[in-house]
Parts: sequence; C-alpha cells; structure tokens
Amino acid sequence: MSDTSLVTLRGITKSFGAVKSLRGVDLTLAPGEVLGLVGDNGAGKSTLMKVLAGAIQHDSGQITIDGRDVRFASPADARRERIGIVYQDLALCDTLDVASNLFLGREPRKGPFIDRRAMHEKAAETLSELHVRVKSTYQEIGRLSGGQRQAVAIARAVSFQPRVLILDEPTAALAVAEVRQVLKMIRDVAAQGVGVILITHRLQDLFEVCDRITVMYEGRSVEDEPVSALDIERLVAMITRSDTEEAA
Repeated sequence: MSDTSLVTLRGITKSFGAVKSLRGVDLTLAPGEVLGLVGDNGAGKSTLMKVLAGAIQHDSGQITIDGRDVRFASPADARRERIGIVYQDLALCDTLDVASNLFLGREPRKGPFIDRRAMHEKAAETLSELHVRVKSTYQEIGRLSGGQRQAVAIARAVSFQPRVLILDEPTAALAVAEVRQVLKMIRDVAAQGVGVILITHRLQDLFEVCDRITVMYEGRSVEDEPVSALDIERLVAMITRSDTEEAA
C-alpha cells in the first residue's frame, strides 16, 4: 500500500445475517485521484461505500485515513473526517429552491432568522466555482433537469469541503450533454486535491475521468489497474471474470 494514500481499506467484511456482502475488501485512494469502483450488481460496491461514509458499520477490517485508524459509528463521524457522499437518489427536496437545498440544515443566519440574501449569494458563488449553470438560485429543484439536479447535489457535497467524495451512479439516466457537465465537475473537484470514488455502470465514463479502477466481484476486490492499462473489452472481462474462467 502507498504511504501517500489518503484512504486505505484493508480486509473489510460485512454480513447481513447469513448473507456475506463484503468478504475482505482492499482499496486505496490518493489525494486528487479519481478511482472507479466497478462490479456487477450485488458485488458489494454500494455497501463498501456506505461503510466508508459511516452509514453502516463493518464487521472486521481496517479503515485508515492519513495513516490513522478510524471507525465510523455514524455518517457524522465520516463527515468529521471530511468524507462526503452523493447517493443515487440525490436526497434533494423538490419543493425547495436551489440555495435552500445547498444549505439545508446549515443556513446562514442573521440573529434568529435565516439570512436568505447571504444564502443565495453564497449559493451562486459555490455554483459558479464549479461551473454549474442554473437560471437562478431561486428556482425550485423539482423544476431542474436531471443533470442540473445532479450538479446541485454534487455542489452541496463539495460545499462541505470534503477530502473524499463518493459518487454513486452520478450519470445514470442523464442526457449526453448533462453527462459531460457532471464528468467535468468530477475533474474540477479532483483538481482541487479531493480524492473521488466513482461508482458507475457507464464504463465509458471511467475512461473519461478515472486514474485507476478497482473491480469488485461477489464481495471481494479482485482487480486494481491504472486506466492507461485498460480498454473496454479488458474491463468487461475483469468485471465478469470471464478472463479467469477462460484461464481455468
């Protein structure tokens, strides 16, 4: 394992009753790196990321941040280590405007009241820094396109100034232009030194933004390769394990 790793997971296991979801997963992430985490449905990708985000607790194994062993009892513990996650369902409130979604639960205040002017100014500044385009921060989230909603969800996570950002299927069901916008955001965030973990079934996206790819299969991490050493055919073989079957 590299000494420069921001995050190191070693031998992570998790069972739900008799079902062994994670069977000893290893993973590393460096600052400013975009890591693709792939595998077939049920491989354990989302479970592993929920462990790293503090949403569920692993049974055994080691999580190391900056060389320090940590264990998260809640998402708040992970946030204190500046680990952010954007789930596939985005968790946005459709009836609130863009600014209110960005600062939900941490609105700037003037005395006992929400300082809406400051909130919208900060929201516009945050979106501008990430090159996110919306007509107005006063727009309801429910009226935005899928790509804009995804961009706002990522911007909200980035506004917490994470050192690690986990994105679960951020380009699913988006139009081509919207996919481009989200991928550009990922590159911009990584350029700020944030380590990004990208879960996606859109394999072409991995070759656009990732530095390295870790493959999971039936609850294990089974392959880890730099993107420069891969092509689509080789990656598909790694995910399905067809190359190992042929070798056997």
